[in-house]
Amino acid sequence: MELENHKTKAVNVLRSRICDPKFIFNNDYPDSNYSKLKFMISSSVTEACNNSILLLGPRGSGKSAVLEVVIQDLLQEYPDSISVIRLNGLLHCDDISAFKEIARQLCMEHQLLFSKAASFDDNSQFMVAILKECGLAHKTVIFVLEEFDLFARGKQRLLYSLLDAMQSIASQAVVLGISCRLDADQLLEKRVRSRFSHRKLLFLPPSMEDSQKLLMHMLTLPTDSSFPHDYAVEFNRKVQNIIEDRKFKETIKKYLNVDSCIKHLLRFLFCAVSHMDMQTGFLSQENFEIAFSSIQRQPKLECLRNCSNLELHILVCMKRLEVKEQSLCNFNSVMKEYKRMHDSFRTSEHYSRNVCLRAFEHLIHREMICFTDNRGQSLSVEFRPVKLLISSAELHQGLRAYNSCPAYLLKLMDREG
Repeated sequence: MELENHKTKAVNVLRSRICDPKFIFNNDYPDSNYSKLKFMISSSVTEACNNSILLLGPRGSGKSAVLEVVIQDLLQEYPDSISVIRLNGLLHCDDISAFKEIARQLCMEHQLLFSKAASFDDNSQFMVAILKECGLAHKTVIFVLEEFDLFARGKQRLLYSLLDAMQSIASQAVVLGISCRLDADQLLEKRVRSRFSHRKLLFLPPSMEDSQKLLMHMLTLPTDSSFPHDYAVEFNRKVQNIIEDRKFKETIKKYLNVDSCIKHLLRFLFCAVSHMDMQTGFLSQENFEIAFSSIQRQPKLECLRNCSNLELHILVCMKRLEVKEQSLCNFNSVMKEYKRMHDSFRTSEHYSRNVCLRAFEHLIHREMICFTDNRGQSLSVEFRPVKLLISSAELHQGLRAYNSCPAYLLKLMDREG
């Protein structure tokens, strides 16, 4: 019974780690984004200086999660010296609603009465006055601007007002912009850019090596008294063997090729841990394979299994045109490629143009391909430009799973890949 409890506890510990951003991102390596961001913000708090920082990277790369961990740590270290104002470009991209939201949050923070009837100028002046008061009280106001690039549209009055107010020696504030656009700072007007600190942190998808380090960090059990020593050592040894296994590395590589963001990698881990065999109490290679098959993108593969032989030929022809970097692709260019492929391999199967056109239209209907734009709707289907909605990896995997797929199509895909 005691061993069963340890097995259940191990699963619960691993699940709680995967759901805890602080465990994932809180590391003291000097090169980590967590350490850099914490140093920059804490320096602004302790040295009473203003700062503006951009966190840039693709969605799911951990920008908001790292920032939240840093803010929570700083609130514990300096509980009376920090207040946080949060805005989102999806909700507050126009200047009037943004200043109203800032005024509302500042009133809540300082226990003041908020007036909904206050004008744009009233809210703007109120923000500047509060920043000066906070500066005199040695309190730093942190502005978190999610979807920063959306604030960089129009006249950018919010960004200008914030950064301009920070030029005063009396104010004490930090502006943190979060964006998935790597060129977000280039969207700023000249008057705004001149007041921006030009500090940027780049959040990149994890490499294969980084992913393996993260897996070891997440899946290794502590060898202290919370678990039986022999069980924890054996569990960690098996985890290390799995991570170093060539087959496992191929599984992780396939997953990273589909989606390499941290958020989805953690979802993959959670799924694998949830499939852990409670009889043995250890993770196995099979757990990760089940997790991969359960969360990988399936809809396109299901559509490929139901495609006709001719439709597969059309998809391969379009993929070949894509590899040749042919910018304009329509039914006529696909048919030319189909004829070239037919002549090269001298296949016995050859379909008429009308039959091919029906198969082409069927692929459009099933959303395997689509028109590049809505212009030219008066044109015949044969002349409208189209594009593929399926990746090379998915097409190759679908062809391999197709029982009656001609061997030369697989050879073509192998050659193009």
